[in-house]
Amino acid sequence: MKIAIEAQRIFRANKHGMDFVALESIRQLQKIDKENEYYIFVSPGPDRCLEESANVHIIELNCPTYPLWEQLALPAAVHKLQPHLLHCTSNTAPLRCPVPLVLTLHDIIFLESRQSASKSLYQEMGWHYRRLVLPRILSKCSKIITVSQFECQRIRTALHLPEQQITAVYNGYNTHFTPQKADSSICRKYIDTEDFLFFLGNTDPKKNAARVLKAYSMYLQRSTRKQSLLIADLKEEYIDKLLANMHIEEIKPYLRFPGYIPNKDLAALYNGAFAFLYPSMRESFGIPILEAMACGTPVITGNTSAMPEIAGDGALLVDPYMVEEIAEKILLLENDADLYQQQVSYGLQRVKLFSWEATAHSLLHIYREVAMKEYR
Repeated sequence: MKIAIEAQRIFRANKHGMDFVALESIRQLQKIDKENEYYIFVSPGPDRCLEESANVHIIELNCPTYPLWEQLALPAAVHKLQPHLLHCTSNTAPLRCPVPLVLTLHDIIFLESRQSASKSLYQEMGWHYRRLVLPRILSKCSKIITVSQFECQRIRTALHLPEQQITAVYNGYNTHFTPQKADSSICRKYIDTEDFLFFLGNTDPKKNAARVLKAYSMYLQRSTRKQSLLIADLKEEYIDKLLANMHIEEIKPYLRFPGYIPNKDLAALYNGAFAFLYPSMRESFGIPILEAMACGTPVITGNTSAMPEIAGDGALLVDPYMVEEIAEKILLLENDADLYQQQVSYGLQRVKLFSWEATAHSLLHIYREVAMKEYR
């Protein structure tokens, strides 16, 4: 087979969830499949994180905007190549695709009601673009992939899809996330204390930053240890606004907020952290849950959407709307050494159920299924 994969943003410097899923999936396909030819369509960028091999070819397409790249440059290149299928990895695809289409639809959060507008024009335009494109390409998809059984059922029901059109393929986690002695040279770049909690959030309301900060203020009132809180992906002015709105400005000296943290440094920070806070209101999967668990770090995560499915029954699950529960779980870990060690051991066992290699094998099975159906 000639398999084309859209991975438009994997060469950008500041990668996020969907970019890593595409990148790690392609890397594993490159390892396990030496028979088929792969053509990876990307936009030029500074981080050339994928190398070509005998049967994996990188095709760079220049275009000024993402919509033009996806709707004009990509289908033109695919038409010229004539692969057996095109796999688009990030929720949208060309409205006119000249070959069978496989779509990874990570979630349909952008189709659901939202609490507020996006914090940037780029995010707002992306939200409108996805809402415009997705309904128009569904009928053209030979197969739709999503990342959890929760999301699979939600998408199937909301979009009225035939059961056989959509399937769940779990994400994995990078194997450099392992238990190790915390690298102080890396940790010190982001936080000046060895005793800290770690929260990976952003301005998306679903990440629950406001309630995490409120819960942390309650924790500080009751803890004798008073560990600092390292916050990734949030700028100081945004944090200041949240603190002022909740009248908890007094906790700011305990907060550290370095902004974006490169993936290569996350393993050291997970290992250095006492616990990882991930009480989101809505996740279609939650790769950071696995990353932290793989490092032997207890995780406090939400009891909604796909998080219980990924974290499992033995995880510390909280109602993300109840700040008291979040604070209580932090204090419980702090005051119960046996529970803490149980959570360390549980997480290390739980992550054995997930791997990028398993993801790649599932994708390869889908590619073969689509190609056989379309070309027999």
